[in-house]
Amino acid sequence: MVDLRRARLLKDGIAGPGPVVYWMSRDQRARDNWALLFAQERALQRKVPLVVAFSLSPSFLGATIRQYGFMIEGLKEVEEELAAKNISFQVMAGNPEKTIPAMISKLKAGLLVTDFDPLRIKREWKEKVRERISVPFWEVDAHNVVPCWVASHKQEFSARTFRPKIDRLLPEFKVEFPVLKKHPFSWERRASIPWERLSKSLRVDKSVSEVKWIKPGEKAAKRALNSFLERKLSSYQEVRNRSELDGQSHLSPYLHFGQLSAQRVVLEAEKADVPQVDREAFLEELIVRRELSDNYCFYNLYYDHFEGFPDWAKKTLNQHRSDAREYLYELEELEMGRTHDELWNSAQLEMVIRGKMHGFMRMYWAKKILEWTPSPEDALEVAIYLNDRYELDGRDPNGYTGIAWSIGGVHDRAWGSRPIFGKIRYMSYRGCARKFNVPSYIEKVRAWL
Repeated sequence: MVDLRRARLLKDGIAGPGPVVYWMSRDQRARDNWALLFAQERALQRKVPLVVAFSLSPSFLGATIRQYGFMIEGLKEVEEELAAKNISFQVMAGNPEKTIPAMISKLKAGLLVTDFDPLRIKREWKEKVRERISVPFWEVDAHNVVPCWVASHKQEFSARTFRPKIDRLLPEFKVEFPVLKKHPFSWERRASIPWERLSKSLRVDKSVSEVKWIKPGEKAAKRALNSFLERKLSSYQEVRNRSELDGQSHLSPYLHFGQLSAQRVVLEAEKADVPQVDREAFLEELIVRRELSDNYCFYNLYYDHFEGFPDWAKKTLNQHRSDAREYLYELEELEMGRTHDELWNSAQLEMVIRGKMHGFMRMYWAKKILEWTPSPEDALEVAIYLNDRYELDGRDPNGYTGIAWSIGGVHDRAWGSRPIFGKIRYMSYRGCARKFNVPSYIEKVRAWL
């Protein structure tokens, strides 16, 4: 049974006679998916078919074919997995505020289930869907180990305040997943999903190329997880911030698109025969830091604006607005990695080429944008634009929160005052050189050009 604390009733209503519909959005997988399991439980109780629907928006927050291509290939695998479970999967072109209510009406659906996402655009979609349907509408947090609204009822100040709440609740929610059953109630067969036609319906930038070094989908995600646990986790604490080394898990694209469950990663990491210090370092990032990002975006609707920064950070940044900048760069110069700083250029080019910048470098990268643009607002806009355009895991609470930490002191504390930054934490080339081999990192990126 799915823990009912994972679910919220967004709208009560009168159930229709038709199938239960799961509107899949953030969590794009057939396995280890609490929202899908919740929907199947309701369908089995009602003795009706289960239909999974995905609404393919023609554009989404600046995403390019790089992100759409990764997502679509993963959805093709979802289609296969669900077919094996006798569950209908339907993909519709268009924005969900229109396509989902139309489907609910056409199918005379019993009820609607969807997965949790704290981003504003997803919440706006859900509100419009809620207004246009009359059946019960449930939201299930299938993304976090501890459901966001259970972990905390407010925006947390820092990891220090959030961690005890997660630690207290984790044993209750860190459970093994039930197996998705072969559904006994069939829905009418449809022709195969017209993936090629759906792809042509997209109105996205195709100049940012898809990447080849990482494969999409649940199967590839499982292989990547196993490889990380076997080869890298045992040295994670030592090498995670060494940007010149390949010590990271590379799981963030899979987690972002929901092709891999974070809870599954936790369960498997806890079985691994590795030093406890390495396991704890990894799980701190995977659970506490990652779920803190959802907390920030859920309880702060200005997560991508200057207004969302803490008061102390806004005050100190305002006090230093007129400070002279030694360097000022246009967006095009930054996008092409044409600054005086070869380390920064390498980080930007890593993202442009591979669709994934090393995690430690993301902090340095964003802080330098604050230093090289006219205002904190400009820095925030540029950082979000570049991140969401090139990163496979762009448009994600982790990305918005990481940028807000770097530029606006979110989840951080005040440091010693300095020009431009005020009391925002500063990062330097020299500081990076103490952490890792900078020339080696630069050379690694150059080899990809």
